[in-house]
Amino acid sequence: MAKKYEFDYDLIVIGSGAGGSAAANIAASEGKKVAIIESDTFGGDSPNWSDIPTKALLHAANLFDEACHGARFGLRSATLGYNYPSIRAWKDLAVKRTGAGNNRNYYESQGINTFNGSAHFLSPNEITVNRRHLSASNFLIATGSHWGVTDITGLDTIKYLTPRTILEELRPPKSLMIIGGGDTGIEIAQLMAVFGTKVYIAEKAGRLLPRYDKEAGETIERILTEQKGVTVLTHSRVVSVEKDGLGKKVIISRAETEKSVRVDEVLVAIGRKPTVDFGLENAGVVYTAKGIEVNNFLQTNIKHIFAAGDVLGRSYHTHTAILESRIAANNILHRTKVAPNYSATPEIIFTNPEIATVGLSEDDCTKCKMSINKSIAPLNIIARSNTSDFRDGFVKIITDKKGVIIGATIVAPHAGEMIHELTLAVKYNLTATQIANTPHAFLSWSEAIRVAASKLS
Repeated sequence: MAKKYEFDYDLIVIGSGAGGSAAANIAASEGKKVAIIESDTFGGDSPNWSDIPTKALLHAANLFDEACHGARFGLRSATLGYNYPSIRAWKDLAVKRTGAGNNRNYYESQGINTFNGSAHFLSPNEITVNRRHLSASNFLIATGSHWGVTDITGLDTIKYLTPRTILEELRPPKSLMIIGGGDTGIEIAQLMAVFGTKVYIAEKAGRLLPRYDKEAGETIERILTEQKGVTVLTHSRVVSVEKDGLGKKVIISRAETEKSVRVDEVLVAIGRKPTVDFGLENAGVVYTAKGIEVNNFLQTNIKHIFAAGDVLGRSYHTHTAILESRIAANNILHRTKVAPNYSATPEIIFTNPEIATVGLSEDDCTKCKMSINKSIAPLNIIARSNTSDFRDGFVKIITDKKGVIIGATIVAPHAGEMIHELTLAVKYNLTATQIANTPHAFLSWSEAIRVAASKLS
């Protein structure tokens, strides 16, 4: 009888971010021998350079912005100022407090072996890291994604910023061109504009946030331009960039004409690409530049190799990666396989006001030729808009023809908290009538949800 081959590990997780960490912890807690490999800083993108630091900076910016506009409430704020190095120190403290950033010691304390280096597959069961060979009976690939270089002429000849590197700038630039009007681009636009930067946004599509309901993009564009002084250039393609003295000259094509904009800095907020260059072909794993291909159970074509998170090329949301990591762990450890359910996954953009969505957008329904009903309740029809003097925003609800809620968008203060009521509705097939008949506390922003639902009941 042939001896069963013994591997170094039961599971090797490649990537310590949201897509890998949950699975590594679950497997270790069930007594499996686990290793986790990280090529960059342990904890991955979200706690180190994305969600946590960006939102910490945005919180400070929102406080400053609110205080600067306090005169309408009778507050004296004319002499208010800020110290950006101190704001960066607050951001660093917020990152440290979460414990998820640079957290190699945590994994070691859980009995997980850690390796800081680039993994490379040698075969379906073997990898090399730091010239050391490791083998495992199962693998989870959670290498995430990275900001890729776009095909803009001259971009490789200048020093440009990314959403990661701008967090380490010593001070906000005097002027900034942001290439890309998606969620990351508009968060950074508002952050920098509050601290005095003259911001330009160039977006190929006809509106900001082209993946979201048009009302969301139109509302945030109005707020950015009218209240924050941002110049929004939609239907605009950045053709080239070049050095111009101490600054940069950006050539933009718009309506078949070209114009140039001179700025101190350029930030590229498009072109995020799955990280797949680590010898997957040696393992026989099927992948493309758009990501690794998996089945409904997050399993690649090689049955003992799974993948989760941004490397799939589907979504760039931390909570989605955590969901997939937990599902992958179950499917690696247990015979009964389960599939992740993405139908009720909320998305939040932390601008002021916040933008939150769940389920299908109106564009999604149009593409699927679905018959729907929809309603919009502007914030200015509820009492809270008067006491807070905030009137820009709305709640939009989409139902099928039976009145079941299938999608929603909220633009409002605290939209990120409000969206979960409608997330519950999407997940459990609640109707607009059921939401409308649920008491909503007076003087809460959530009254707008009740009003929007009542229009459909």
